[in-house]
Amino acid sequence: MPATILIVDDDPHIRQLLVFAFTKAGFATIEAGDGEEALEKVEGHGPDLVILDINMPRMDGLEVCRRLRAGGDVPIFFLSSRDDESDRVLGIELGGDDYVVKPFSPREVVARAMAILRRTAARPAQAGSETEKSAAAQSAGVLRQGLLSLDPESWTARWQGQEVSLTATEFTILRTLLEAPARIFSRDQMIDRFRGPGFAMTDRTVDSHVRNLRRKFADLGGSDVIETRAGIGYRMGACAGAAASS
Repeated sequence: MPATILIVDDDPHIRQLLVFAFTKAGFATIEAGDGEEALEKVEGHGPDLVILDINMPRMDGLEVCRRLRAGGDVPIFFLSSRDDESDRVLGIELGGDDYVVKPFSPREVVARAMAILRRTAARPAQAGSETEKSAAAQSAGVLRQGLLSLDPESWTARWQGQEVSLTATEFTILRTLLEAPARIFSRDQMIDRFRGPGFAMTDRTVDSHVRNLRRKFADLGGSDVIETRAGIGYRMGACAGAAASS
């Protein structure tokens, strides 16, 4: 079955434009004209990805994102009507996967949405006993660094055995670093690695995703997951947790 895209915008012309583009690309679409309707559609239809306008009346896209992230990890792609980087960075920090500024190319939106969906397509259904899932993780070749483990097959990150909820983009950044733990990645290299050349992502957006990752692991005692090399970029940290400061 085709993936389902929920398109949320208070402008019916923009919704119509995106519905046409996604339908032409082979996707199923549903629409919402405001934030409250968007939450209802997510609950009722379980879309595979949400295209979400930031600037909407009553409940804006940032608040919708907060509520969606409180209850799940559906990928979120922001539309911004204002060329204000602070809005877009805040959206990423709240858990958004990507953004585009209006006016936009519908083909670009579809291409970038497809890139997000490709990163989430490998996530299996949560089924089976804990023993079965543990055995499967061992056979799949889990990536490890200190107290951190990353299972690329199930898209699961764990710190000292406790699962950490990550967005598709956060997981991809962490996997990129963990696959080459001694390498320092510049921001441009990271953008090319997990987005592909030509996408309109900025250094500041990469920094926002890294801050999100650090915050999530710091809450569990993992303050040394990602290292910053001033003027160069990022690399994998020791992931020793509290032991690193003792």
